[in-house]
Amino acid sequence: MCPSHPAPESPNVLKNNTFVGWLMALPIMAVLMFFLVLPIIMIVIVSFWQATEFSIVPAFVWENYEFLFGSNVTYRVFLNTFKYAAITWAFTLGIGFTVAYFLAFHVRSLTWQIVLFLLCTIPFWTSNIIRMISWIPFLGRNGIANSTLISWGVIDAPLEWLLFSDFAVILAFVHLYTLFMVVPIFNTMMRIDKSLIEAARDAGASGAQILWNVIIPLTKPGIMIGTIFVVTLVMGDFITVRFMSGSQSANVGRLISNDIALLAYPSASATAVVLLLTVLIVIGILLRFVDIRKEL
Repeated sequence: MCPSHPAPESPNVLKNNTFVGWLMALPIMAVLMFFLVLPIIMIVIVSFWQATEFSIVPAFVWENYEFLFGSNVTYRVFLNTFKYAAITWAFTLGIGFTVAYFLAFHVRSLTWQIVLFLLCTIPFWTSNIIRMISWIPFLGRNGIANSTLISWGVIDAPLEWLLFSDFAVILAFVHLYTLFMVVPIFNTMMRIDKSLIEAARDAGASGAQILWNVIIPLTKPGIMIGTIFVVTLVMGDFITVRFMSGSQSANVGRLISNDIALLAYPSASATAVVLLLTVLIVIGILLRFVDIRKEL
């Protein structure tokens, strides 16, 4: 007997299914439209308005973008933002991959995996600002780090660059955002079929070869998701740079914050639009390397 095949659905049934699908998606589409799309459209509109000394004129002008791209400060600030994002990404990737690898392949008990993973989330039980400010008494001139190094005889005078410097900013960024790299990488590693590793080991591959040729390629989607999280969060952050640099450094977020404090909303909107486009371009480039839809 020939195997029976299900009869194809009629066009009316397909249309009804499509209509029901769109109808079910309508509430979330309305929420996204109201809370995401409309605010972005408003920011774009305001970015073309004109700001005078005493008022904001809803006129279509290019002066905000002309001033933004005509200032050398803008390019230095964007370069500084990319520097923070790149260095933070490198450190969070190294730490996040190591932690995820240890949890996924060296901790055999599922219970201990859960316990140790939850242990990594403990810092998130407090505010980002509290976790960031907690570094100040540790890194200060008379803080724990300098006092310990002096008592051990490692240094003769306190290290000034530990606090209110790029080092402090990057240290705070790594502390705040490493978990955003750990979670997607760990999630991807837990999906790797252990028989592939056993097969590579039986074929004579060393631990380094297994890591480079098996684990890392299969972990690329998680690495890319973590990269998107870390890069976008660092590029949009401004409070960390302000506190940990002692207002001596700036990124694009601080530029927008300063404009808002001066009530220069059109200028802040123009900077925000450029930042949004920059982040979207970066994400678009990252998505060219790997298909993360398998992880979503």
